[in-house]
Amino acid sequence: MALAPGTRLGPYEVTVQIGAGGMGEVYRARDTRLDRTVAIKVLSTEVAGDTDLRSRFEGEARAVAALDHPHICGIYDVGSVDGTHYLVMPHLDGQTLATRLEKGPLPFDQALKVATEIADALDKAHQQGITHRDLKPANIMLTKTGAKLLDFGLAKLRGPAAPISMSGMTRLATATPQTTQGTILGTVQYMAPEQVEGREADARSDIWALGAVVYEMATGQRPFGGDSPASVMGAILKDTPPAISTRQPVAPPAVDHLVERCLAKDPDERWQHIGDVRHQLEWVASGAGPRTTKGGGRDSSRQMYIAWGVASVLAILVVAASLTLLAPRSDPAETDSQPVVFSVYPPPRGTFSNPLATVPAPQFAMSPDGRQLVFVAAEANGIARLWLRPLGTAEARPLAGTEDAAYPFWSPDSRSIGFFAQRALKRIDTSGAAPQVLSEATINMRGGAWSSSGEILFIPDTQRGLLRVPASGGSAVPVKIAGGVDSGVFPRWPLFLPDGRSFLVQMRDGPGQGGNVYVGSLDESHATHVVASDWGAQYSQGFLLYLVGTTLMARPLISDGSASSGDAVPLRTDVAGTSTGYGAFSVSTTGIIAYANPMRAVSEMRWFDRTGRQLDLVAPSANYSDFRLSPDETRVAYSRVDPMTQAADVWILDLRGGSLQRLTSDPLTEASVLWSPAGDQLVYRFNRGSPNVQLKRVASTGVGDEEVVLTDAMLLASQHSNSVPTDWSSDGAFVIYHATTPSTGFDLWALPLRGERKPVLVAQTPFNELHGSISPDSRWVAYESDQSGRYEVYVQAFPVAKERWTISSGGGSQPRWSRDGRELLYLQSDGTLTSVTTQTAPSFVKGTQVPLFKTRLSTTVNPYRLGYVPTADGRRFLMSVPIDDEDRTAITVVVNWPALLKR
Repeated sequence: MALAPGTRLGPYEVTVQIGAGGMGEVYRARDTRLDRTVAIKVLSTEVAGDTDLRSRFEGEARAVAALDHPHICGIYDVGSVDGTHYLVMPHLDGQTLATRLEKGPLPFDQALKVATEIADALDKAHQQGITHRDLKPANIMLTKTGAKLLDFGLAKLRGPAAPISMSGMTRLATATPQTTQGTILGTVQYMAPEQVEGREADARSDIWALGAVVYEMATGQRPFGGDSPASVMGAILKDTPPAISTRQPVAPPAVDHLVERCLAKDPDERWQHIGDVRHQLEWVASGAGPRTTKGGGRDSSRQMYIAWGVASVLAILVVAASLTLLAPRSDPAETDSQPVVFSVYPPPRGTFSNPLATVPAPQFAMSPDGRQLVFVAAEANGIARLWLRPLGTAEARPLAGTEDAAYPFWSPDSRSIGFFAQRALKRIDTSGAAPQVLSEATINMRGGAWSSSGEILFIPDTQRGLLRVPASGGSAVPVKIAGGVDSGVFPRWPLFLPDGRSFLVQMRDGPGQGGNVYVGSLDESHATHVVASDWGAQYSQGFLLYLVGTTLMARPLISDGSASSGDAVPLRTDVAGTSTGYGAFSVSTTGIIAYANPMRAVSEMRWFDRTGRQLDLVAPSANYSDFRLSPDETRVAYSRVDPMTQAADVWILDLRGGSLQRLTSDPLTEASVLWSPAGDQLVYRFNRGSPNVQLKRVASTGVGDEEVVLTDAMLLASQHSNSVPTDWSSDGAFVIYHATTPSTGFDLWALPLRGERKPVLVAQTPFNELHGSISPDSRWVAYESDQSGRYEVYVQAFPVAKERWTISSGGGSQPRWSRDGRELLYLQSDGTLTSVTTQTAPSFVKGTQVPLFKTRLSTTVNPYRLGYVPTADGRRFLMSVPIDDEDRTAITVVVNWPALLKR
């Protein structure tokens, strides 16, 4: 039975349950004596009644207390209160390796680092006569200070203690009936053959488990698979997994040898001492990949990027000859050359920049000749621009004049780049000349393509459809295709085929469909359906490449797109796509592909006080797009991107007991959730069944009727789309939202929830108005606009504006009123949370402005994401703050990708 918040165990006060570990439940608690946050593991009642298991629980405390190592989670205390047995440990901020592996394999250098740290921890334990016996990703925590080995619940001191039996393991695994199979599988997957057979386990069993963990970190796959414990056990006893290098080409043969010896069936054939494994890992790290300094701090990041860059250059040199041979082949799938894989990282202390989307992904494009990669990235100052990385060099260089760039694409001769920035379509030559403006666009653009005939096809926003403009600049004219804007279906992400007249284009043209790929032509309006695709499509080497979910597929296609000549084949898994339909992959005409794994935008939800002091953690690391406190501040509703579907869903977290409820599970986006003033209803945006983004109202319990309050018909009648709700008036009468209009970008609207539901235009200029927030008396609305050339915060009367006040200076975004209306908060352009005293009656008066503290929130204005919410009394702020994560996002480059089709 779970402990309620506030339960006291001696000096420890339970706050929330945070998981289950080994033989008990784990809680976050407050040590009232030392005023610190701790983790408490409580022995379950089922296990507490078993003398043998309770003794083993107490043995865990003694075993861990005997160890003092930076990569072993220590122990503070052990005790018993009214029959509840518990031990107290440090509370670790981070995520388990099991959670991290849900995203796919670790970057190779990080996998080596984690493996080395765990091997060092096991070496310390083995020297003290302690065998872990339950090493698995769920018992490894990734923190800012490195990996931590958890849960010695099955550890055994040398002596009379008997080995754990299969029946004992089953009792532990089945303590929670609804998770029985997953728990058993999660344990069995890492058990050595002698443990499967019920024989005595020793330190070499830990070596086996470490080998299995290293294999999974490097490849993203477990070495032994099966649908049941029995089938997994059978695989462990008889199967030999494929070498790591066959699943992760960057892994050197030394890693294959290391893990192969760890996974030897006979314990006598394995490495005999974990210290030997640690030395092997250190040797591999020093000679087979980028060297990682101890601690993995930022000072070593530049060395790491350069090392990867050198490896990239070597990779290109190695395959140069094979590329020369590859080009003339009529059937690229026949090549016998092996693919070469390497990674490209953002600039030192920088990040790949997200597009303006709920679900983000890196933005990049491979040049048609395969010699250069262009990507969008920001340095430590947060300014995003284009970076050019010749694949024959170790580092990228920034392109001047490309600030705020998005969605780059190449000219056919690989000498120029098209991109979007400052509400315009632009081009820049790689020689370094200043960018040239070609045509107007909005911040809601959907891609461009450059033809060999000297024309650019682009989508300036989600409503105007396809336009064509000369690559030298001029007037943009519409391109009509079947299923175009006239039918309410919006095209996106065009790509020219080799003939220079035909092009691929994606359209979301069916209820609930992620998208379909069509072939259109500049010479006629008819478009031919090619394939269903969730994100994007590109053509190279006789193949159409497209995403189904996060799997990159390759399908033979005639070069003019007129017909397919074969079945689709999976090429790569865990490839990113954004909620706008953009696929994070790009191909050259020479057999090179670049792709990115899903960008997790790792952050955590945490409380801060008015001085910026970090308080309690509310929700662990995940990809949060937005969140809101319930009116009584006992619950938080948030939108989180599912790592498997790459779509945002709505969740509700109870802040009192820690229970979590998933409100939506659609494969398309559901986000921007708001609470009604009474806390009994929610409104959120969704795009199921329509190319437009509509608004839905539901009960906050998740049970009861649902109602679409902003319908597709209402959006079309008002000639706007892409609605994002941002506030619900305190009288319950209006929901404020921003939405796009073809000629004016994002505008501010109000949806009446009573009487005639006809959207009311609140603020519209030729620029963007975003993130509207209504004052508590419903008389004023604060919002941000880029009318001055940068985003500033404004206040005007609601719903009809007669006068407007400028609140910020030097940049501002995300305004939020206090509950009493006496304070307006916003973020300065450098991330500083700022307070402005206000008076809302009988008229609006702007008072004193006071900077509170500098946050770590993104300074890029994003229509789809939210960074903070204040409490009613203004004393605390809930923020989704980025966490330091050594799992750096990289762009993966595969040279000679057609060879992958033979695997």
